[in-house]
Amino acid sequence: MSGAAPGAPKPLPSSGPKSLREMPHPLATSSSEEMGPELSPSPDLLLPRGAADKDLSLPNGTPVDTSSPASSSSLLNRLQLDDDLDGETRDLFVTVDDPKKHVCTMETYITYRVTTKTTRAEFDLPEYSVRRRYQDFDWLRNKLEESQPTHLIPPLPEKFVVKGVVDRFSEEFVETRRKALDKFLKRITDHPVLSFNEHFNVFLTAKDLNAYKKQGMALLSKMGESVKYVTGGYKLRSRPLEFAAIGEYLDTFSLKLGTIDRIAQRIIKEQLEYLVELREYGPVYSTWGGLEVELSEPLEGVSACIGNCCTALEELSEDMTEDFLPVLREYILYSESMKNVLKKRDQVQAEYEAKLEAVALKKEDRPKVPTDVEKCQDRVECFNADLKADMERWQNNKRQDFRQLLMGMADKNIQYYEKCLTAWESIIPLLQDKPETK
Repeated sequence: MSGAAPGAPKPLPSSGPKSLREMPHPLATSSSEEMGPELSPSPDLLLPRGAADKDLSLPNGTPVDTSSPASSSSLLNRLQLDDDLDGETRDLFVTVDDPKKHVCTMETYITYRVTTKTTRAEFDLPEYSVRRRYQDFDWLRNKLEESQPTHLIPPLPEKFVVKGVVDRFSEEFVETRRKALDKFLKRITDHPVLSFNEHFNVFLTAKDLNAYKKQGMALLSKMGESVKYVTGGYKLRSRPLEFAAIGEYLDTFSLKLGTIDRIAQRIIKEQLEYLVELREYGPVYSTWGGLEVELSEPLEGVSACIGNCCTALEELSEDMTEDFLPVLREYILYSESMKNVLKKRDQVQAEYEAKLEAVALKKEDRPKVPTDVEKCQDRVECFNADLKADMERWQNNKRQDFRQLLMGMADKNIQYYEKCLTAWESIIPLLQDKPETK
C-alpha cells in the first residue's frame, strides 16, 4: 500500500491443510482451546502408511507442508475476522463502490468500481482500480470453486431476484447488490487460502478481464477435474460422525433462517400496509381542525404526531429491508455452499473406500498399498482439514455477524419507539393547556 508504515506486515504465506489431529471440531464449542475428537477419513478404513512422515501432496501435484504454522486455522487467529480488527494485521484491502449504469444497443447493465490496496509481493502495484459487472463476480466465484474445491466459497447475491425489489436498476436494488458484492470480496480477502488464488489476483488487477474469461476450461485445475470426475460411480457408505453432525446442523440452520426470512418479509409487508393507512389517517385530523376552532391546535398536533410516527415506521421498514434481510439471505446461501462442499468431500471419500475395497478383494499379496489409493487418501485428508478449518472460520464470522445484526435490530426498534413516544408526548401540553384558557 502506498504510504505504508515502515513496520508494515510481511505478505502472509500460502496455507496448507493442518494436521488432522490438530483440527478442532467446529460444532463442539465456541472456544478455540477445546479440541474435538481425532479425525480419520473413515472409522474402519485407515491405511497403514509406511511413509507416514512424508509430505502430503494435493491432487494437482502441489506439495503440502502439514507442519506449516501458516495453516488455515492458525491464520484465523492472526487475521481476527472481527469488525474491530486492527488494520496493521492485514495486507490486502478491497472495496466495491461507485456503481454506474451502462446503456448499450444490446443490453443495459451496472458496473462497480473495485479498488484494491495491498503490500503483498504477489501484486506488481500497491493499488488498483478496475470496473466489474455482476457476471465478472460470478466468473470469479466459479473459478474459485473449480480451483479450490476443498474450500467454502462465499456466496454471491441472487442474480435475477432480490425479493421485494422490482426494478433492478433502482437505487435501492443497486445499493443492496453493491453491499453484497463488497461483502463477497471481503470474505475472500479475509480467507488465508482464497485470497492468494491466482484468479482472485486477476479479478482485482486485470483491466480487460474478458481475455481471461475466454480461456474457459483451459485454466481448470487438475484438482477440480479430479473432483468432478468422481461425481459418479461411487457411493458413500456413511459419513464420519463429525461431518454428519455438520450436515445436520446446516439443515436445521438453513430451515430456521428460511422461516425467519419469510416471517420478516410478512412483517415488512404489513408495516408498509399499516404505513399507507397512517398516511391517510393523519390528514383527517388536520381537516377536522379546520372545522373546530377551539380544537384546531390539538387536532393539528395529533395530525403532526401521526406524521412523525409514519416517518419513524418508514425508517424501521427500510432498515429491515436493507440491513436485516440481506444478512439472512447471505447465510442461507452460505449454508447451501457448505452443503455442496460436504457433498464433494463425500464423493472423494466414496472413491477412496471403493479403491481400498478393490485392493482388499485381490487375492495376491500386496505388501505395499497402490500409489493411487494413497493419493486418494491424501485427497480425503485434505478435504477434511480444509473443510474443518473453513467451518470453524464460518462459525466465528457467523457469531460476530449475528451479534451485530441483532444488536442493530434492537437499536433500530428502540429508536422507533422512542420517536413515537416523543411524538405523542409532544401533544399532551396542547391538550392540557386548552381547558386552562377557558
